Amino acid sequence: MFGGHIAFGTLLVGFLCLSLVSTDTCPSGGTPGLPGIPGFPGRDGREGMKGEKGDPGIPIHLDETRKKGEKGEPGSRGIPGKRGPQGDSGIPGPAGPPGEPGEAGNSDASRSHLQSAFSVTRRTKNHPEPNSLIRFSHVITNINDAFDTTEHKFVCKIPGTYYFVFHASSNDKLCVNLYHDDKKLAVFCDHIIKGNQQVSSGGLAVYLKKNEKVYLKTGTYNGLFAEGEKADSVFSGFLIHAH
Repeated sequence: MFGGHIAFGTLLVGFLCLSLVSTDTCPSGGTPGLPGIPGFPGRDGREGMKGEKGDPGIPIHLDETRKKGEKGEPGSRGIPGKRGPQGDSGIPGPAGPPGEPGEAGNSDASRSHLQSAFSVTRRTKNHPEPNSLIRFSHVITNINDAFDTTEHKFVCKIPGTYYFVFHASSNDKLCVNLYHDDKKLAVFCDHIIKGNQQVSSGGLAVYLKKNEKVYLKTGTYNGLFAEGEKADSVFSGFLIHAH
């Protein structure tokens, strides 16, 4: 009877040991179980704070110093930039050496080239139109052909200062205007009694450039006339100084 109780107690203790799986309380350990399935990897942690700037590095050898690299090859030429503002004028350079002497000129040709003079007359009893060009058809002197008998004007060929003068016979009121191109330079008038005969004159020095013209025009009064040997109207001019 006692043997049956002992056997039952032994079975009960063994069952409890298997249920509790404890080697501390069980007199002998059971068979180890199989390893469990690995778990899923965990998520990355949050980004940490930026660290402080580190100290400069130390050369491998304390006696070494930082060496400058070799000069690189020149790059390709860039596009020209915009033109900058004009700089200040530089200091004038020293005078150059004198040139070689030129060949001697022909004094006769030189004097002839710098001569200019004319005298022309009007030989008609008919009065010119009022406010019109006075025409002089007869040439007395015309050095270098400076007076154009087609235009009835003096045309400057040698720049310089000229003197022009006229002597006008009139039998009525007369005004003579001296023109330089389109500019009226002077007005000379005689208000005589109709039927009387008189000679009036006027003159003026004028500086002219090449191709500039000088001529005479009537005003409102146009009593200019000529009568052959008894009366003439003359227009003259000559070069005073060439420039």
